[in-house]
Amino acid sequence: MDRTSVGFSGKNARPGNNYTQPDNHATSSRHGRYRQSTVRQRHNTPRTTPGRNEFYHSSGARSSQHLQRRSVNPAQDFNALIKQEIMDDLVSKSYRFGDRYDGRHHGLYADSIKRYTSAAKRPLNQAEQSQLIRLLQNFTVTRRWDWRSLTTTLHSLTSAGFFTPHNPMDERVKLTQASLLSTLLDAIIFKCNQKPQARDIDARGIANQLWAMAKLVDNGQEQIPGLKEAVVALLPHVNAKKDQFIPQHIANLLCAMAKLVDNLQEWTPGLKEAVATLLPLVNTQKNQLNARDIANLLWAITKLVNNGLEQTPGLKEAVAALLPHVNTWKDQFNAQDIGNLLWAMAKLVDNGQEQTPELEETVAALLPHVNAQKDQFNAQAIANLLWAMAKLVDNGQKQTPEFNEAVAALLPHVCTKKGQFNAQGIANLLWAMAKLVDNGQERTPGLNKAVAALLPHVNAQKDQFNAQGIANLLWAMAKLVDNGQERTPGLKEAVAALLPHVNAQKDQFNAQAIANLLWAMAKLADNGQERTPGLNEAVAALLPHVNAQKDQFNPQAIANLLWTMAKLVDNGQEQTPELKETVAALVPHVNAQKDQFNAQAIANLLWAMAKLVDNSQEWTPDFTEAVAALLPQVNAQKDQFKAQGIANLLWATAKLGELVELNVVSSTFESLVYRISENPQLSQQAILISLWGVMVCCGRLYLDCNANKNSVLETHMDILLTRLENTFPDNEEDQTTIAMAASWLGRACPFNPHYQTIVSKRQSDFRNQLQSCMPSLKIEEEKSLNSLPPVDLLLPDHNMVIEVQGPSHYVNGDFKTRKGSTLLKIALLQKSGFEVIEIPVKQLWNQDLMKPFIDQIKKRKQPVIASLPSRLRNRFHNSE
Repeated sequence: MDRTSVGFSGKNARPGNNYTQPDNHATSSRHGRYRQSTVRQRHNTPRTTPGRNEFYHSSGARSSQHLQRRSVNPAQDFNALIKQEIMDDLVSKSYRFGDRYDGRHHGLYADSIKRYTSAAKRPLNQAEQSQLIRLLQNFTVTRRWDWRSLTTTLHSLTSAGFFTPHNPMDERVKLTQASLLSTLLDAIIFKCNQKPQARDIDARGIANQLWAMAKLVDNGQEQIPGLKEAVVALLPHVNAKKDQFIPQHIANLLCAMAKLVDNLQEWTPGLKEAVATLLPLVNTQKNQLNARDIANLLWAITKLVNNGLEQTPGLKEAVAALLPHVNTWKDQFNAQDIGNLLWAMAKLVDNGQEQTPELEETVAALLPHVNAQKDQFNAQAIANLLWAMAKLVDNGQKQTPEFNEAVAALLPHVCTKKGQFNAQGIANLLWAMAKLVDNGQERTPGLNKAVAALLPHVNAQKDQFNAQGIANLLWAMAKLVDNGQERTPGLKEAVAALLPHVNAQKDQFNAQAIANLLWAMAKLADNGQERTPGLNEAVAALLPHVNAQKDQFNPQAIANLLWTMAKLVDNGQEQTPELKETVAALVPHVNAQKDQFNAQAIANLLWAMAKLVDNSQEWTPDFTEAVAALLPQVNAQKDQFKAQGIANLLWATAKLGELVELNVVSSTFESLVYRISENPQLSQQAILISLWGVMVCCGRLYLDCNANKNSVLETHMDILLTRLENTFPDNEEDQTTIAMAASWLGRACPFNPHYQTIVSKRQSDFRNQLQSCMPSLKIEEEKSLNSLPPVDLLLPDHNMVIEVQGPSHYVNGDFKTRKGSTLLKIALLQKSGFEVIEIPVKQLWNQDLMKPFIDQIKKRKQPVIASLPSRLRNRFHNSE
């Protein structure tokens, strides 16, 4: 969700957005190889060497040096760069001095190209690049070149954008470009691998070359032959020259390594050793670092950590050494530095960095500068900043006035720069706004406008989003809707545009993305999203991957996934074999990770399992173990549950009925219900499901003659029902809950509930058989008593109710373990003075099975069947 690109792009005079240009001045008495002035170096060759004077003082050098001794006029100077006589002069020198030629003039010419682009404040455009590459077809690099010439050539041409690939690109130009780069790299590898070590390899050259190679990789040229080998060859020299690196070298080297790892995705032993060599130098030279070095170092260290570098004591010490200097230099950071620093703070915390007072002070020191420099941030920086602030808040950052001001200052720029964000920027921005809102950020008009401005670009760039971007976007939209965002046509179109890409990229999603995507789709459906074929296909595409990656999900993902499965089913998702297999694959992990679930996860899990079972999910031993593992955690974390979580827990524990022992149910209710009955923030729906749960608990206690009746629970029932006064729900389920509570408490129902009646064939057959055997017996069918749900059969002269119980009245349809709703109805009828006979429908499949029940009823001569055997008096579960 948050892959942040802090690249090499930007002003050409610097090595990229977050790098300081490696110094071009050599700390050596041998003048000229890196300097801007004319070469004045003396050579140590014998005076009798032919051509000595021509080699160092030839007038031919002036052509390649002329550009460096005057101010730059871009149009004129580029024309000067591409004069054929310059190339002829270079070829002539190379040929004339043969094996003694060290490449200095070629290096100076490459440096003049870089200086042209620096003065123009841009890299070479494609037309300029093509003209230069055609000119440089005979620009031949050999292994005889010295270290400084190789470094100057590689660094200068890379800085100028000479090697930057364009699309489309002439094939001859591409081949010349690749050939020149390959010969340069070959010469560097040869120099690095010389035994004994070449004497002219210096610290500055190592830093500049690794920076150039990192830039090449960042430009997508990691496949150039010899590039990886050149990096490998250079790295051992970092350790060898570690005592010679100045602060700027250290910053540039770590930035280069961060870029190399980020693009090559490969941690070689040499790279790890080089990083480990440099980190202690950060601490020892911390007081020599300038503002740019500090920003670059924190960015680089963070990038390395984000790509798997272990947070060793050395790394933590380096970070700790840098943080105080951020505050010291806070007024010197430019907009890009501020963006990179806050991104680094957020990423470090997200990777386990402790939020120390120093880190919090660093963030606090930077926030006012976001507002102050708000007009200087480019589109990428705005996306990175809002992502960083959202991530910090998600990890405990306080939303101080300064923090809120920084967010408010950035949001208008999302609208003004909406057309400049790339796919990743759009995904990060919407994720950030959703996360901020989810953590209490007010949905201001500015935030609403920013969201509305971005949504059309989701559709426009739908083919550019990677798997993580798709997951983040759908999660963000679901979260925004869940926090009150209107489901506008723009939002619906964005969702519809993304769903097909879930199927297309289904193999690319990691475990977290799978969990987030399924959660998002369930949440959208729960908030009114139409169950389109696209949504159904996306769900179906992901379900097999839950099973495949079941061992990769963390506790929160397991809780979210099971909640998602239950919510999808609750909103009409068919319980396909794949869905059932997914649930079955996840449930064992509940027991395995029982100690790692937080309070909300526990509430969601119990709610999900109750909802799934209520919708015909098979109840396996794994379910039993999962519930048994979670219930003790309820008591252990009772003070951590929020009001909605408590409501869900009461509902779930009640819904599972006789599956949960009565003493566990009553102790759970007693420990939790007092916290919500008078909670002013409880929603009407939460009050309703809490009321229903309390009634089930009271009902179970009523039915158990050995249980202590709990008047405290009835008091809470009364409080909850009172809060629903003047409530007239329009659905049968909520009407039933209020009517039942009123009946229990002996209060008048405020409305006449409307109940749908369904007469099953088995019920009808039994009624007919009973009537034929006892023609004078008065039988009423589907009768509502005291505003309660209709009973199957009523014998009014005997005050008797007969309930024909189908499999839906039992957990897992086992005809043994009654659900909470079944127990509540029986308790209410008994409390109203009716004798209740339950007949499992499996006992009514033929007349022979019906006969024992009819015979017992025929013998009844009293208003209440007191003489019936116990197995027939209240329950006929075991009748065969």
